[in-house]
Amino acid sequence: MSTQKKPAHNYQTLVQENYRRLSQTLPGFIPRREQNYLVAEIGKVLLGRYDKTRRMLVAEAGTGIGKSLAYLQAAIPWARANQKKVIISTATLALQEQLVDKDLPLFLPYCKPSFRFALAKGRARYCCARRLADLANGAAQTQMFEAGTFESTLLSAPLTATQETQLAEMWQAYQNKSWQGDRDSWPTPIDQTLWQQLQAERHSCQPMLGHQQCPFHQARAELEHAEVIVVNHALLLADLSMGGGIVLPEPEQCVYILDEAHHIANVARDQGSIRLSLRQLRRSLEQFNKWQSKLNDLLGTDGQSAIGRLQHSTAQLIPALTQVYQPLFSALQRQELTTDDQGCLRFNTGDLPCGLDELLSIVKEDSQTFCRALGPINTQLADQLKINPSQAPAIEAALAIISQQQLQGEQIRDGATLLLRAPGPKQTPPARWLALDAKDNQEIILCATPLAVGHLLEQWCWSRAAAVIMTSATLTALNDFGYFRRAVGLRQDDGSHYIRLNSPFSYAQSQLIIPDLACEPNHSDFNELLATQIPFWLKEQQASLVLFSSYRQMQHVAAALRAKGHSLLVQGEASRQALLQLHKDKCDGKQPSILFGTGSFSEGLDLPGHYLTNLIITKLPFAVPTSPVEEAMAEWITLCGGNPFMQLALPEASRKLIQACGRLLRTETDTGRIVLLDKRLVSKRYGPALLQALPPFNKQLHGKRWGGEM
Repeated sequence: MSTQKKPAHNYQTLVQENYRRLSQTLPGFIPRREQNYLVAEIGKVLLGRYDKTRRMLVAEAGTGIGKSLAYLQAAIPWARANQKKVIISTATLALQEQLVDKDLPLFLPYCKPSFRFALAKGRARYCCARRLADLANGAAQTQMFEAGTFESTLLSAPLTATQETQLAEMWQAYQNKSWQGDRDSWPTPIDQTLWQQLQAERHSCQPMLGHQQCPFHQARAELEHAEVIVVNHALLLADLSMGGGIVLPEPEQCVYILDEAHHIANVARDQGSIRLSLRQLRRSLEQFNKWQSKLNDLLGTDGQSAIGRLQHSTAQLIPALTQVYQPLFSALQRQELTTDDQGCLRFNTGDLPCGLDELLSIVKEDSQTFCRALGPINTQLADQLKINPSQAPAIEAALAIISQQQLQGEQIRDGATLLLRAPGPKQTPPARWLALDAKDNQEIILCATPLAVGHLLEQWCWSRAAAVIMTSATLTALNDFGYFRRAVGLRQDDGSHYIRLNSPFSYAQSQLIIPDLACEPNHSDFNELLATQIPFWLKEQQASLVLFSSYRQMQHVAAALRAKGHSLLVQGEASRQALLQLHKDKCDGKQPSILFGTGSFSEGLDLPGHYLTNLIITKLPFAVPTSPVEEAMAEWITLCGGNPFMQLALPEASRKLIQACGRLLRTETDTGRIVLLDKRLVSKRYGPALLQALPPFNKQLHGKRWGGEM
């Protein structure tokens, strides 16, 4: 017993002393009861007070609590005392930058024991040192292996004078070590076309090639010395899906803090999604097949057997892909299969059309054979690199091509596997559909997305991690964690702990108004109604944000309002950053400013104080029912005897509506009003549940306060 109490006592003392230093020394520090409670609850979970075998906390922490500082205070001392790493994962770049540039440097001077932190980024954020050198020295086309139609990324159009100037500056800075090859640390924007020729890529970046000094591998080496690593959800899940320990430490050595955790299920779903462009894949393999003869020059007689197996496997895979494409294309031509307005055709649960089940089974087997045939070639080329260093440029280019084909072969294999997956007794089928390329209507793309990813998250992380803290301002839907819990694969009885902490903001000082409108959003006159209602609610307002359900609706209303003389800042007409800066400049100059945006402006948009006092939401954020993923999920819920609207659409709309309303109040002193132009909140039976889940605004309906006269 004593051996267990001493570490807990030491940990609690560390947290208390860190807080004392922070609160007494940090200028402008404001104690927050909810923040302190969150620190305490995270501490209890880490100490195993709720469950010693499963240290998991799901914490909904309202805006203004200061959850970032809370989880830093609680997690870092425990991780340092237990020789674990803290991995903080976010969904947005804005929160990553806040953590790295503000929160972690702020907490560091007050934390004992001290810690080092680093930002982990994707490979494409770094330049390839070899590509940079080759391009800067004009040697790209002479030093690279002549690969026929498989030319290196470097073999592209000549650089413009501006690009050449920027390239020379980057090369000079890299040589004198004033720049480490990180795109984000370069002082000015890097031309995108130039960067595409410089960026590191998995298929052309081989550690065995002696590239340990490249920017990407140097950045990865720095992570080994950091006790706190900030990462995004996509990179985290990519690492975990490969077993962990590839880029980040093994899950068993990590305390994961998943901020903006409501995105985790969707990111995991994206991680498992596939897109097979059938004609493009076939053309790529045909080009690769022609190129394979060049391997004889590098491997000689010793490689004849391996090259023969590779040529045979490639020759099998090409017609197998053709056999999948042809019946689909013919059925589309004969209109036996028809796509929707977006060029999509979803496959219902069950057998695939046109005999695809049998054809994809052949593709799956042939792609596995193809991947196996590439392995020996890769090994022999690596051996040749050691034996014949004088041929390094040619061998390195060949290795890059082989690696690229390995990725492509795995993509085909995994895609066929997911498309063929049939639902089992406890297994949810994937969403599967066909899409036509927008630029080439003869290109058929087979798509599949897993619907249920909770079992994957359990396998990759929940069951292995030292501890997991998931937090966000919006984790509940309709005042319940059930929707989120099911999405991420948690059970009520698995030992995970849940808490909800309300925002300290005074919501009662702000209004939530639902006007009595003539029609609902599904009525044909609704767009015209918006064109008259929105100007009414913009009158005498200095800082307004109008959120729309679709680009088409936003553009229609924007055109109508501009015809009446309104000055608007519309999403898509300039970069998000530029629009927000223009909006703030107008507000600072005491000019009325009106921002128009869609769903992406409902989250991560921070306009405190006088930058936003009037928020107009045109429609409840129900998901588009024609999306292949939403259709497939609804179909499966129905087949299982459930109600798709109540189990899927309504909870998700509740969460998104709370997020949208969260744009209004960003600090304790903010006030304003929200106008919801969707009468379904009062005309439909589900309306009260959505309203009850919102923060306690001063609600007004039809000119009356809730429960009485105005």
